[in-house]
Amino acid sequence: MSVPPPSAGREPVGHRTVLAIALPIVLSNVSEPLISVVDTAIIGRLDAPHLIGAIALAGIVFAFIYWMFGFLRMGTTGLTAQAFGAGDGREVLAVLLRVIVIALTGGALLIVLQWPISLISFSLTEGSALVEGAAADYFAWRIWGAPAALLNFAILGWFIGLGKARIAFILQLTLNLTNIALDALFVLVFDMSVLGVALGTVIAELVAALAGAMFVLRELKGMPALPPLREVLALAAMKRMFGVNRDLMIRSVFLISAFAVFTSQGAKAGDVTLAANAVLFNFFLVIAYFLDGFAFAAEALAGRSIGARDRDAFGRAVFLSTYWAVWLSLIAGAIFWLAGTTMIDIMSVNEEVRASARSYLIWAALTPLTGIACFQLDGIFTGALRTGDMRNMMVLSFAAYIGLWALLTPLYGNHGLWLALNGFFVIRGLTLGARYPALVRASFGPKTGAAAG
Repeated sequence: MSVPPPSAGREPVGHRTVLAIALPIVLSNVSEPLISVVDTAIIGRLDAPHLIGAIALAGIVFAFIYWMFGFLRMGTTGLTAQAFGAGDGREVLAVLLRVIVIALTGGALLIVLQWPISLISFSLTEGSALVEGAAADYFAWRIWGAPAALLNFAILGWFIGLGKARIAFILQLTLNLTNIALDALFVLVFDMSVLGVALGTVIAELVAALAGAMFVLRELKGMPALPPLREVLALAAMKRMFGVNRDLMIRSVFLISAFAVFTSQGAKAGDVTLAANAVLFNFFLVIAYFLDGFAFAAEALAGRSIGARDRDAFGRAVFLSTYWAVWLSLIAGAIFWLAGTTMIDIMSVNEEVRASARSYLIWAALTPLTGIACFQLDGIFTGALRTGDMRNMMVLSFAAYIGLWALLTPLYGNHGLWLALNGFFVIRGLTLGARYPALVRASFGPKTGAAAG
């Protein structure tokens, strides 16, 4: 791998540049929500709503855990992209080594602390005894994949920061397709129920981590020697990384807390409502992973442009990635609304769950439109390493979400819960948008121009 001089960051950013990063990630991300969709569909074949609810509850626990470590992907992309844009090859390598150490250490700690994590997590949920029992069994198996899962985050973030989306595509596809195949094998053939889903995920995470390690070793061939340990662990560099990571962790905690509130309140309404919400939430996950492709493109290109001090390239990256994301959101919302009933029927054979999910379908169809701004701005702010703003605006948005939930749920029940979730997405977009001018000034100075638009 050769790291270009800073002037390379001033190459024109066009549709092809954005799509070269976004499309491989979008294609790989297609399979990511399919894991949840397939898991739900496979468990749904058993005609036991409490098992769908168990997957949903356990899934939110792991989402909470892993999203707290989301900085290993998000922060790594921003730090790598800025070092790449500045032509600093040694720092590109140092970032990789730092996040590998953090990923493996964090994964080991999760395994050591699995008992208190499980105890605390499931004591906070509101599922039935059947739901929580099956969810706890799932957790006890899947937690063993934590080191591999976190290592995958770090490696993906590094390759995306380098603009090597094709490699990220291969790794993510390896993880997700392996997971889907093993889940189907263990549940439908070996009749292992939720334990089969958990075991399939762990094996897939290990396979992806090994594949990622091989790609990293190949990337290192022909490069200068790795920086010494004292440079990798230099106080100033580690302080910067931990500052970015701390902000992103806090932001992720509040984001997944919002989803945890959503799942928990659905559980209070009963196993059928919980299962219906889980089915529909998968619709949101589908578009979320699609939109992530363009958010990642914005992140990588914005970070590279800032590292190269190229204001025009930054403005083009923001505009073009958002342009494609908006069109994708409109199309996805229309598909969910028009084909939603069929999708619901595929994901569950239980008639009560199907009827309940249909009554709330409109809210799932709206999530691509209400979430577009916050997804794109997340990418832009991460690429600029403006993680303090991301943290602060997330805390503010979460407080507003809790207010909406407290106001709307007593009045409209589960409809109010979905309305509050959509409101949360809108508020996140508005609050981050209000901080965008400050991001441009901090990155390029007070001059107005393309990047300020």
